[in-house]
Amino acid sequence: MRFDVLTLFPEMFQGYVGQSLLKQAIAKELIDVQLHNIRDWADDKHSKVDDRPFGGGPGMVLKPDRIVPCVEDVQQQGDAPGHLVMLTPQGRPLRQTVVEELATRHDRIVLICGRYEGFDERIRVLLQPDEISLGDFILNGGEVAAMAIIDAVMRLQPGVLGHELSSEDDSFSSANRLLEFEQYTRPREYRGLAVPDILLSGNHLEIAQWREKNSRERTAQRRPDLLDMQNGISDD
Repeated sequence: MRFDVLTLFPEMFQGYVGQSLLKQAIAKELIDVQLHNIRDWADDKHSKVDDRPFGGGPGMVLKPDRIVPCVEDVQQQGDAPGHLVMLTPQGRPLRQTVVEELATRHDRIVLICGRYEGFDERIRVLLQPDEISLGDFILNGGEVAAMAIIDAVMRLQPGVLGHELSSEDDSFSSANRLLEFEQYTRPREYRGLAVPDILLSGNHLEIAQWREKNSRERTAQRRPDLLDMQNGISDD
């Protein structure tokens, strides 16, 4: 899986790509992360990539004559063009189903990180990107959202988690669409709180049944909307 990140602040990713599972996945050549500074496509001495909005108003807007050539040039790199994703609050919400779609349908993803007041509308019209939002809140830019997508999609790539780890029991995974069950480790008792006896029994069937029940109870308590979705009930 290859990720191309188009950003005004590539330095924000330096620490991120050098840590934990992502660092290991890159070293094993399971994941490739390429960073591209949008300012490299500016042709003026100030490397200007934004301008005031027509019609007035606060803030600055990213210019189409910077973003579009940047995307077109990056898409020509590699064996084939990537799936283009624009990080914007106007996009579809990032859910696990979207993550699984990205992970299974594409082997290259190009992420455009917005800044300031957003993108000139002609960028959307010309590039027709898949617009994705991290949630109903505002960030300073798309970099954090890009990291979230990389992190989530990376975990579903074969070999990234290793044989001892699995994403199937994670909250929101396609295997159950429920919140993950409670987890415990040593010590068996801490400040008067003990590990449930069933988890110490060695009976794998009963443990699996307890975990499934616990998962449903936790979901009903914290995210009943997930149970409604699983039962085919929608707010729409």
